[in-house]
Parts: sequence; C-alpha cells; structure tokens
Amino acid sequence: MLLLKLFFAFIQVGLFSVGGGYAAIPLIQEQIVNIYGLMTLEEFSDLITVAEMTPGPISINSATFVGMRIAGIPGVLICTIGCIIPSFCICLILAHFYYKYRTVSGVQVVLGAMRPAVVALIASAGASILMLGLFQAEIQDVVLGNIRVVELGIFAAALFILRKFKVSAIAIILGSGVTGTVIYALMGAI
Repeated sequence: MLLLKLFFAFIQVGLFSVGGGYAAIPLIQEQIVNIYGLMTLEEFSDLITVAEMTPGPISINSATFVGMRIAGIPGVLICTIGCIIPSFCICLILAHFYYKYRTVSGVQVVLGAMRPAVVALIASAGASILMLGLFQAEIQDVVLGNIRVVELGIFAAALFILRKFKVSAIAIILGSGVTGTVIYALMGAI
C-alpha cells in the first residue's frame, strides 16, 4: 500500500511540475510531508539539500532520495519511475506536435504566454527552498524571530561571492558546507 501511495504521489509530481525540477519541490513537499505525512519538514529539507548537491535533475534526485528514505530500494524505483513516466510521455507527444506545427504563429504566441508562468513556478520553488533554509518553515509559517542567523550569513556571503566574482556553483556549495560545519562545530552544535 505504501509503494502504491508513493507511485501515485510521484505520478502527480511528474504530471504537474511544469517549469522544471525546481517547480517539483513544492509538489513533492505537498504530497510527502503535508498530504501523506511520510516525513517531517526538516527531513524533507535535508533530503532536498542533498538532492540539490548531487548531479542530475533535482526532481529525479528528490524522488530517489525520498523513495530511499521511506521504502528503501523498492521506494527508489517506484518514486523515480513515477516521476519520470508522465514527463517522458508528455515530452514525446509535445515534441511530435511541436515539430509538426512549429511554424504556426499561434504556437509561438502560446509558448510566449507560458514563459511568465514558468518563471513564477521556478521563483516559488526558490522562495520555498530559501524559507526552509532560513526559517525551517514554509512561507506562510515564517516568523521573523525564528530566522537562522548562521544560514542567513552563509546565504548572503554565497550570493555576494556568486554575483561579484562569478565563482563556480560547486565551489559555493562546498565552501558553504565547510563554513557551516566549522561555525556549528565552534558553537558546539555538532
């Protein structure tokens, strides 16, 4: 029964995560944390952090890590396949129609109209990740007094270095991990 729940949860994620992998994160959270209660928000946040750092699409990585955490290897297979199947089928169908009708002006108008919605979905996912990192809460549950100062400092420094010096994202991730580990070790939290 658990595997069936996971499969249907990730079929929905695969169907409705329009805009790429980051748009899937709020959908996975809704299914796994809020609807089925299969993990806590903190566990989910940790898994998303690991999924973000590993190579490959974030939605597939997230599905894989969630499946492993909840149901082991069968969970990995069920969640990953559930996440991939809708996208695979939709992409095949859309690719066929796009190549057949790409010169029609109406197709270009529709694609142009969809761009702002896709940007909004990606921005929403980014805001969700930021709130999880800085407050360990969803956007609607944020209390400014609960801000995690160490994470805010690391975020601000990473953003500054990334924008000012154009440093590699890998170096930013590794540097942030080392910095956070050192700070928490010095604070005695590790």
